[in-house]
Amino acid sequence: MPSLWQAVSGRLDVDWAIRDEQGAYVSFTPEMAKCWRWKDELPEKGLACVGKHLGRWSALVAPRLVPVLYALTGRQGAPQDFRDAELSQLQREVAEAVLEGGPATGPELRTLVGADKKQVDAAVIVLQRTLVLTNSGLVEQKQGWGAIAVDLLARRFPLPALPDEGEARLELAATVLASCGELSATDLGGALGWRLKRSRETLGALVDRGEARSRREEGLELWSARAPGIRT
Repeated sequence: MPSLWQAVSGRLDVDWAIRDEQGAYVSFTPEMAKCWRWKDELPEKGLACVGKHLGRWSALVAPRLVPVLYALTGRQGAPQDFRDAELSQLQREVAEAVLEGGPATGPELRTLVGADKKQVDAAVIVLQRTLVLTNSGLVEQKQGWGAIAVDLLARRFPLPALPDEGEARLELAATVLASCGELSATDLGGALGWRLKRSRETLGALVDRGEARSRREEGLELWSARAPGIRT
């Protein structure tokens, strides 16, 4: 998948540090400094939905695709709809704290729910993966690095009428396919956090609709986007 680094630098290889003659770190490269800053500024300004929404890595989702992604949760799209989700007691307490008090950092959440760092961090990861919470920006701290604040995704990005879940899966798969050029079902699953069977079925449906083509190379099935208007 295209990354923020690639968008900023125009390169795939990551050159993130300026070093002295002994190889010791001096500072970020200009490109990495921008990338590091933008990962927090984009969600703060509402220009991207950022969080561990597709796996244990930070994904950037275009606002236009947030309703499409959210449709896969099966929830209605209201800030309090996490109450209908299957969550642990601590996960629910964290979500309720954010609902009541607004965006909160990890240290603030630990104080609000009375749990330790490891427990709260784990709860936030689950809540991001289930699209309950999302990053809302960086909050400077008195000491050390700034802390990321999280907010309810459905409050941060007001959601219109959500699409059908099946159509949402097709749109997400088509978007990834268009971005990557050519991929396998495993690649799609890795990008969207889907199981292999789900990825293969969705790609197959795109072929049936004339929106993708497939080929085999050394026994591996690969899919690519079909140009609009071209059907064979």
